[in-house]
Amino acid sequence: MIVGIPKETFPGENRVAIVPATVPSLQKAGFIVHLESGAGLDAGFPDKLYEDQGAVISDRAEVFEKANVLLQIRAVGTNPETDSNDIGALKEGQIVIGLIDALTNVDAVKSLAASKVKSFALELVPRITRAQAMDVLSSQANLAGYKATLIAADSMPRIFPMMMTAAGTITPARVLVIGAGVAGLQAIATANRLGSIVSAYDIRPAVKEQVQSLGAKFVELELETSEAEDKGGYAKAMDEEFYKKQRELMAKVVAENDAVISTAAIPGKKAPILITEEMVAGMKPGSVIVDLAAESGGNCEATVAGETVFKDGVKIIGPVNVPSSVPYHASQMYAKNIANLLLLMVKDEELNIDLEDEILKESLVTDGGNVVNDRVKESLSL
Repeated sequence: MIVGIPKETFPGENRVAIVPATVPSLQKAGFIVHLESGAGLDAGFPDKLYEDQGAVISDRAEVFEKANVLLQIRAVGTNPETDSNDIGALKEGQIVIGLIDALTNVDAVKSLAASKVKSFALELVPRITRAQAMDVLSSQANLAGYKATLIAADSMPRIFPMMMTAAGTITPARVLVIGAGVAGLQAIATANRLGSIVSAYDIRPAVKEQVQSLGAKFVELELETSEAEDKGGYAKAMDEEFYKKQRELMAKVVAENDAVISTAAIPGKKAPILITEEMVAGMKPGSVIVDLAAESGGNCEATVAGETVFKDGVKIIGPVNVPSSVPYHASQMYAKNIANLLLLMVKDEELNIDLEDEILKESLVTDGGNVVNDRVKESLSL
């Protein structure tokens, strides 16, 4: 069994799918690890570290040619500008594991299906206890929440903590975190460690205790939220009437804060607009909004993905691929997640994909030239 790790080609992607420390666990399961030269360099892992663990350093063509399994951050097909050669290098029956954006990226899904590979989308791994060690959405969101707080702190004209000095007392900044999922909770914890006064809002009342345990105030709005959480623990999309009332109630809360970190995303759907331009106009000059939902449309009406815009004296930052800005640790966590999924496919040092297993069944997207995932077919209208 040969597992191949190509260098990432997606613009701005600095992570690598496998780190040197993960190589021995794959070898123990019976894999020979082939790594494209330089694949880990941007994340802080030079080829020598992989060679010391027994990996074989190869060129890109050899990795695609020899590998039974390809492990990637962004799966083949997700980057239309550079992926044409890689798509042509895929072999029928090859296994491809990575992030596919399978619920929204119809071109990537069709390309993988046409190549007749077995493709597994890590973002579709079910949110069950047994799959926690394979949950890349959570591991990468954790880092995104941490980094978003640092971006907010670095972008503000004022500091986060209170300081009592001979020149006077500096009052602490007020930070509002919208969305108390994995990213939001880490943002709360980081903002609290930096000394700000933190409050948080989420449509799921069940997270109130988690928010408070991190030292933040839980913002409660007079809304009906009993249907706001799906069986997987994610926030559900609500109707426009709900969001309209929510925005009206949120306006006062947003205006009271110096920084807003927004993390509300719904898998496979456009992010809900929670911060209108009118709400931005009500914020104090010098305030900052960091919109972690920028890649899926943004929670702020004025967000532009990948850019920083100014509106009514407020700085609105729409960062993309935030985990890639801390690639060393992001790669460490991702590597553990993807290796755990791969090892689920191995029995007695042979590939043995059991589609009766809920984790493998729900994350399999294409097989034998067909799109086989019902959730993907429904989302993409295939």
